[in-house]
Amino acid sequence: MKKIQVYSGIGALPSGLASDNITEGCMVLEGGAFRGVYTSGVLDALMEEDINMRCTVGVSAGALNGVNYVTGQIGRSGRINLRYRHDSRYVGAKAIRRNKGIIGFDFVFGDMDRVPPLDKKRFMDRSRQFYIVVTNLKTGKTEFLEKNSGIPPLRAVRASASMPFVSKPVIINGTPYLDGGCSCKIPYQFAIDKGFDKIIVIKTRYAEFRKPVSTRQLRAENIVYRNYPEFAKALINSNADYNRQCDELEKLADEGRIFLITPSESIDISRLEGDMEKLGHLYHMGYKDAKANLTALREYLRR
Repeated sequence: MKKIQVYSGIGALPSGLASDNITEGCMVLEGGAFRGVYTSGVLDALMEEDINMRCTVGVSAGALNGVNYVTGQIGRSGRINLRYRHDSRYVGAKAIRRNKGIIGFDFVFGDMDRVPPLDKKRFMDRSRQFYIVVTNLKTGKTEFLEKNSGIPPLRAVRASASMPFVSKPVIINGTPYLDGGCSCKIPYQFAIDKGFDKIIVIKTRYAEFRKPVSTRQLRAENIVYRNYPEFAKALINSNADYNRQCDELEKLADEGRIFLITPSESIDISRLEGDMEKLGHLYHMGYKDAKANLTALREYLRR
């Protein structure tokens, strides 16, 4: 049997369970596919420091990270990505055959031999809210599906992390959904609108990064999603919306309205990055960045 490449430092990742202590406020998690390994490192460090926010809202890879943050399973997200990235049940041929998309969600949400099983009881505990960001293909609008609202929450996470062009829509209650990042890449406004006084936002791109914006309509979106014109429009506008969000987040952080954690250095990580040492470095960057921000973060939460 062919040996699957894993991160060389997998054995040194932190582990354990977060406490039941709850910090009032909302955790906002950006997506970014395997750039989300940065978020895994940040969240593990925060769980070790007893920062377990009352509410979490996550989009795409942020939703996948959010599952393990809500269950308080330190190191679980990191172990999945840094051990199984090259397992085709997770990413590749077997995932495509079974799940009709590039990511094998049945594998992620199933039992993995080297990763603790998901604590579904703790995940569903009503003491912590978890909103999953998805994009409605019919309307092109963002929807926020709460884990205890009667929808199948892990199916909602699957929809949130199902990338356009390479994934089939996920049907929930008769409605087709795809990646929440198609319409809202960083859902901080949701937390503001909910009235939270304390909001932590974890980005997966360094502070200065902005996306290129085309002045012309993109043909691929209009062709592939011609039956969903509003969804195609959301895709076309998504880069400009992202840049606007980044500008506004910096302003909100400067005003002390939100607490922003971003990668401390630029690192070239593709959406489906396969270099395990680069991914391991990204995880540790997130972990170290969280620890470096800890004093300022505690001061923000006390105010």
